[in-house]
Amino acid sequence: MRTICYKCLRPLETCLCRFVPPFDPGIKFVFLMHPKEAKRNRTGTGRIAHAGLIDSEILVGIDFTKNQRLCELLSDSRYYPVLLYPDENAWSSKKEGFKAQIGNKKLLAIIIDSTWFCSKKMIRESKNIMALPKLSFSGSYRSIYTFKKEPSEECVSTIETCYYLIKEMQEAAITEKSVNPECLMTAFKELVKLQIQKENDRIDGKLPNSHATDYKYTKKKEMPSF
Repeated sequence: MRTICYKCLRPLETCLCRFVPPFDPGIKFVFLMHPKEAKRNRTGTGRIAHAGLIDSEILVGIDFTKNQRLCELLSDSRYYPVLLYPDENAWSSKKEGFKAQIGNKKLLAIIIDSTWFCSKKMIRESKNIMALPKLSFSGSYRSIYTFKKEPSEECVSTIETCYYLIKEMQEAAITEKSVNPECLMTAFKELVKLQIQKENDRIDGKLPNSHATDYKYTKKKEMPSF
């Protein structure tokens, strides 16, 4: 029986937590994780981000309307809660008045951590989070999640979302510029390379392979240089 890391839930031999030494980003991150993501998905990045982000939390569920912990956080006067969500009326780090809107409060960034299919139900059921101010990126980014297909080009993983948000909040002087979030991307790159190597090893017969035999699962992938 393999020993599992209690933080990222990966086998110890492939644990990525060593790449994300805990640091304080100046933002409180809360990951709303779908049960399927929490129990089954080993290539999800929410838990890896959580391992490095001091004071971050993972809340598991589908309907968060009556989630006690989330309701506590949303009513806490120390925080300015926002939902990371692409909306035409969303705030961004460059939108005039955003910094003044936060004031002396700490930004509470709520991120839905799930597949895009499961996220739709979480959004539909959780009326309280959809009523929150929305926050989206001011810049355009492309994910390096090369072994997973995203619904559209602008979609990025959870850990990339955290990284880019921290960088944008630093540029807007909302969080300290002394914070270095690069370890998040380092860990993510290691995950990408690890998964690609696993897939190539399956094709080479070095690991058990239950995948289909079509072209998608039999063509070896090139290891990215990043």
